[in-house]
Amino acid sequence: MKELLRTTDPVKMAMATALLEGEGITAFQMDVHMSVLEGSLGILPRRLMVHPRDVFLAKAILADNQIGSD
Repeated sequence: MKELLRTTDPVKMAMATALLEGEGITAFQMDVHMSVLEGSLGILPRRLMVHPRDVFLAKAILADNQIGSD
């Protein structure tokens, strides 16, 4: 798995995940439970991971929708 996005914004993470899955790219959110453990204060970023073969297309999809890292 390759890291595609790192953010503390849950809305951005949900939007990116929905866009990628809408295009048939499986995306996996990491560090979700760590973020909850710290009280969802936005201190610990979550990471969005995709399969290495999907990185190029996934980056293009996020760029087209103006979604980037914090």
